[in-house]
Amino acid sequence: MIKIYLIIIGVISFIAFISYGVDKRKSKKNKWRTPEKVLLSLGFFGGALGAIMGMKLFRHKTKHWYFWVINILGLLWQIALGVWIYISF
Repeated sequence: MIKIYLIIIGVISFIAFISYGVDKRKSKKNKWRTPEKVLLSLGFFGGALGAIMGMKLFRHKTKHWYFWVINILGLLWQIALGVWIYISF
């Protein structure tokens, strides 16, 4: 069960990471951007690790406090759920 959870978290984190990179590139070229609610949702609902890594590596959305709060809260509940799954199953 924990393997499935880690795969799901890994896939969503990868998508979040790529999304931050693509959005950063588009912001430099003044093209259509990924909505903030999409980036925040990816981080909160499973991709917090990828979102935080994307923020740091691409230096994207790092000055917006709410991105840090949402992604850190997402990371905390994702870790807690992982621990619960590991202990319970």
